[in-house]
Amino acid sequence: MKKVMMIILSILGVLVLIGAGGVFYITNGLEAGENLAINPVDLTKIEDGTYAGVYQAGRWTNEVAVSVADHQISNIDVVKTVTIESPEMTSTIINSVIEKQNTTVDTVTGATVSSKAYLKSIENALSQ
Repeated sequence: MKKVMMIILSILGVLVLIGAGGVFYITNGLEAGENLAINPVDLTKIEDGTYAGVYQAGRWTNEVAVSVADHQISNIDVVKTVTIESPEMTSTIINSVIEKQNTTVDTVTGATVSSKAYLKSIENALSQ
């Protein structure tokens, strides 16, 4: 009986550690991401071409390829998605940037950090 209790307590201990690690992973960098400044881009200075942009911050790390034609953003491809991906949110952000022709768009409610992560990688692509 004592051996069974020890095994159960060991299993519970491992589960608690896994849960704590999961919470740390999910929330690590959350505040920094919420406060991330997104700067406007000046498309008049950007030549035609496709530009790679990366934002690295834990689970919000992502990579995009931004195509510019005639000083306008013509397409944005996601090369590497954030860890916990919401295709609808990603599509909304990309469409907003293309429509407004800038990175100064509203974030998606409930996905502020992921939105800002994509916006920052787009900004980084166009600020090289």
